[in-house]
Amino acid sequence: MPRGRPKKNTKKGEIMEESTIDNTFGPSLFNRDDHGLLKNIQYTFQEDGSIDWRAMVKEEHLFPNKAWFERFNKPVPKTIDGLKDHQLLIKLSGIKELARLRGFNSVNYKMVKCEHDHVAVKCKISFIQNYETQDQVVYEDMANATVNNCSSFAVKFLETIACNRAFVRAVRNFLNVHIVGLDEMDTSEPKSVAEDTSTSTPSISIHAALEKSAKSNINCLNFDCFKEYLLTLKSQNIYINSEVESWVSYADVPSKEARILLKIIKDNS
Repeated sequence: MPRGRPKKNTKKGEIMEESTIDNTFGPSLFNRDDHGLLKNIQYTFQEDGSIDWRAMVKEEHLFPNKAWFERFNKPVPKTIDGLKDHQLLIKLSGIKELARLRGFNSVNYKMVKCEHDHVAVKCKISFIQNYETQDQVVYEDMANATVNNCSSFAVKFLETIACNRAFVRAVRNFLNVHIVGLDEMDTSEPKSVAEDTSTSTPSISIHAALEKSAKSNINCLNFDCFKEYLLTLKSQNIYINSEVESWVSYADVPSKEARILLKIIKDNS
């Protein structure tokens, strides 16, 4: 403990030392400047002057996306050196740190659906004013957790998982960080074809067929993974469609395009 000036104990006549407490160190570093940036952090900037939030993610929060490498029958790297964003996953801790660096006033959750096997949550974040936005910005995103996209253990905590997923999506989408969050990943065990057909109806939609094909043939357990696959096809000049970026679920894929993609998956798996 720091030593301070002596203080007399009037009852016993003894001299005692009064501790000096200084709590200014933390707050002095946590202050923000006139641009809304933390004074104790060196930010990385884009050529246009905006903050490169992707560059602000520390390596300790990133690791290889095992599912991506397994999908293409490639060995999973032991480090993230040289990996591209679509080959990585980001931990919840990395998303929390980005939110802290950006600054926010509040985080609110709205339960859109809450059933024993399906929970859907909206996360609304009120980000503080900074030089990029001038004013406070409210951004929200949505995610779900079901018995079909969570591990057997995690199905006991669907509400918590849905909240984490929605938070991750809200932060990374607002800050334009194009690395899928670990909490967004489908952690359920892939079902065998026999299991799928035993519970399916005789009539299956083209979108359900596409989703089923993506899961069984290219190990894409969620739509974000499927979009990454489409970007890979684009880079290989196999499938190019300017509308892909606007798709957020299999239902957004036009039926004609879904049939084309079914054939491409079959021919390339």
